[in-house]
Amino acid sequence: MTVAPRQAGPQVWVGEELATDPESWTWRLSDAEIDELIAASAWFAEGDADLPAISAPEFPLPRLGGRLEQLKHSLIRGRGFEVVLGWPVAEVPVRQTAAVFLGIGAHLGSARSQNAAGHLLGHVRDVGLDVDDPDVRIYQTNERQTFHTDSADVVGLLCLETAESGGLSLLVSAGTIYNEMLDREPALAALLFEPVATDRRGEVPIGADPFFTIPVLSWYDDALTAMIQRQYIDSAQRLANAPRLTTDMIAALDLFDEIANDGHLNLSLEMGTGDMLFVHNHSLLHDRTGFANKPGAPRHLLRLWLAIDGDRRLPPSFQQRYGDITVGDRGGIVTSVTVPHAPLFPTA
Repeated sequence: MTVAPRQAGPQVWVGEELATDPESWTWRLSDAEIDELIAASAWFAEGDADLPAISAPEFPLPRLGGRLEQLKHSLIRGRGFEVVLGWPVAEVPVRQTAAVFLGIGAHLGSARSQNAAGHLLGHVRDVGLDVDDPDVRIYQTNERQTFHTDSADVVGLLCLETAESGGLSLLVSAGTIYNEMLDREPALAALLFEPVATDRRGEVPIGADPFFTIPVLSWYDDALTAMIQRQYIDSAQRLANAPRLTTDMIAALDLFDEIANDGHLNLSLEMGTGDMLFVHNHSLLHDRTGFANKPGAPRHLLRLWLAIDGDRRLPPSFQQRYGDITVGDRGGIVTSVTVPHAPLFPTA
């Protein structure tokens, strides 16, 4: 087991400080940039079939391409997130908005399947499922999540409809959490570099266990990489052959969660209609507060999981979750029934 040194750099930040300078992590689309996106997506706006996996050459962005390269660099080498403001959701058909989101994603990386059904375009919406069902993923409910990472290099979200109340997005730096743990309980910090079982929630690749055992923190290739979904770590304990959580590991996970939830350290965002949020999963954790829906207009976000060229190498343990860990071609969920497609509407 290799334990990381104290962390430094642009991805190690304090949310309370970033909150005072939102212009440093937001970018508002100009009218010319919106026009370019509308022109590039026009060909995809027709028809009723699932959108294809749009590629960058099929979605030319001569004006925006350079700006998206800067965004990609900020995600994998900078502070690890950025908010893009101003997409006119109310004025553009949902299909065309979906095409724009997929097109932006294609300039950042390649879309990955987000579930066993093969959704390249995900839908974060309460579809009435039971959060206590161990085969339900929490984004399909309106319940509070915990700070977690997704199984891809970058997650992107585009807000189609806000909640009546709640539903705030939260971000926190894994490096900041780790440094705080080193200061407070270094022995517990070290435990997080040991493998821990995480429930696959029924989405099991051929020949795999119904759980994977990846450490919450890994120090590999001079980078601290996080992989955590606490609710799924806890639910893995229902599986007879999953390694048991020790009392000390539970204490380490509890302290990790406590620090992540420190309002001084994390950053709270209220995504408005048309806002996009992109987050680097290996260096940051994200969360969402519980919410109440508007009558007849439930909170609804589109989601992308992206593999990014030029991102860090991942430790071999990630093969359990990612399969192939080749940079630029990794991540996502693939089972024997997975058929990649991009549905325009959420399904249970």
